[in-house]
Amino acid sequence: MSPELSARAASQEPTPVKIGLVGAGQWAATMHAPLHAAGAETRLTGIWSPGSRHNAARLAKEFGVCAFDSYEELLACSEAVDFAVPPTVQADLAPQAADAGLGLLLEKPLGVSLAQATRVADAIRRNGSANAVVLTKRYHARTRQFVTAVADLRAKGPVAGVTGTYLHGGFLEAGFLTGKERNGWRSEYGALYDLGPHLLDLMELAAGPVVAVRTDGTNTYTALTTHHADGATSQAVLSGSVTGPSATTTLNVHSPVGSLEYSTRGMDHSECWPALRREFAEAVRHGTPPTVDVERALIIQEIVEAAALSAKEHRQVWVDEVRNGGR
Repeated sequence: MSPELSARAASQEPTPVKIGLVGAGQWAATMHAPLHAAGAETRLTGIWSPGSRHNAARLAKEFGVCAFDSYEELLACSEAVDFAVPPTVQADLAPQAADAGLGLLLEKPLGVSLAQATRVADAIRRNGSANAVVLTKRYHARTRQFVTAVADLRAKGPVAGVTGTYLHGGFLEAGFLTGKERNGWRSEYGALYDLGPHLLDLMELAAGPVVAVRTDGTNTYTALTTHHADGATSQAVLSGSVTGPSATTTLNVHSPVGSLEYSTRGMDHSECWPALRREFAEAVRHGTPPTVDVERALIIQEIVEAAALSAKEHRQVWVDEVRNGGR
């Protein structure tokens, strides 16, 4: 290729989206910062941590970027913000990023209450902010194939029910979570808020909109029964405190016309990141809808909130109860 053609091709390549990372803990270091350092679609511009200036400086040095002194400085130097902080902190900070006209890459859950989640969603709506939500498995080819297969199955008739599990030992003292991650918000809100969004998202895609939920068990081991608009009844268990060979999510979809199975056994989650990075950059640059956005995350938050209320009051809770009370 001639120098002139090379220069022209280079000029046509999209400029990487400048990302400011909020957070410097375990997920920021192992997932979020490497996400933006591994591809051409985004570029990490700097890091700010509301909890530890030292950790932010250490992580920034590792990735060759600056450690911002304030959140406002990060916003001023970024086109989009990636949040790798506890949900209550994300819910406090995300609206400011949306009001500043920036894109938002959000973790689940959006907050630890529907009210917090709704404030994030409202800020994104009023600003028309580009956004994507890190429901990791949804960006993997295996999950995309499952979602397509489920849609084909449901087109033939209603699903009778789904059984599901999401189990790992990450919450255990010898698990993969650090002490800070293990003893922070997860210790209070448990597997329901941490693992629940992943599994409930897939269950609802498989069996249709969840209209009611019953929760039994504890924060350590949570059993869910969900009732769906088309008549399906589904059951699932969640735990981050059981010993097993690996973190595994499974779903079995049952219907009069066929069945489907899904499992994350052997799934390489690093294969999710290129798709997520590409989709988020396209959302910021072109307004392209991502696989999971804040509206989808808000629907899942409503189900999680209903499940939490069920656990508290020991009864079945209709999702409309929390939906109408949270808005």
